[in-house]
Amino acid sequence: MTGERDEVVSELRERARFLATLTTVGVPPWEQRSRGGVPAQALAPESTSAGTESLEDVRTALGDCHRCKLASGRKTIVFGQGNARARLMFVGEAPGAEEDEQGLAFVGRAGQLLTDIIEKGLRLKRADVFIANVIKCRPPGNRNPEPDEILACQPFLERQIAAIAPQVIVALGKFAGQWLLRTAEPISRIRGRLGEFRGVKVMPTFHPAYLLRNPSAKKEVWEDMKVVLRLLAE
Repeated sequence: MTGERDEVVSELRERARFLATLTTVGVPPWEQRSRGGVPAQALAPESTSAGTESLEDVRTALGDCHRCKLASGRKTIVFGQGNARARLMFVGEAPGAEEDEQGLAFVGRAGQLLTDIIEKGLRLKRADVFIANVIKCRPPGNRNPEPDEILACQPFLERQIAAIAPQVIVALGKFAGQWLLRTAEPISRIRGRLGEFRGVKVMPTFHPAYLLRNPSAKKEVWEDMKVVLRLLAE
């Protein structure tokens, strides 16, 4: 009971930190006209006009990033990889140990399962999609990303999406789903509910790591992938 209670308390604290980064309509501060009398431009992260830069430009702008505390503990920045003009993009949570080692997104056991979802389920080549994460550096001990870390990486994921201009994004797990859909609802509630991020269709679904622990949830993910297939066929 004590362990369960501690887990619930930890989840509530985490949710409170996340909610503190959102406005009443779920928009980060720099997307408002002003906050506390400070012009929005002063709060905005560095950016360029959507669609005018390539993924290489975004990677160059990211550089040897030290914009948050994760820089001190990472081995490699995991920018993401795949087709720079992919019609389908997957966004996960954060790099794990193997990703940090190799500098590639989704290469561990969860990555192998994601490959199966892409190649056996969707009948696509993994190289034809683009795979990234909400944050680019591994959190210590694979803990959950913290709000300041998510906000530091947010401009670069936004710019990746703008550069790729995918037709559909699959949000893998809670953090990707909440970030893309601007909500604090748990993944159990938003899973399978099609939404949009700046005009791009977003399908939130369970993270492959969750499926490794709960294989019975694969059928729900497959239902979500059937919707993705229909969207790609349009």
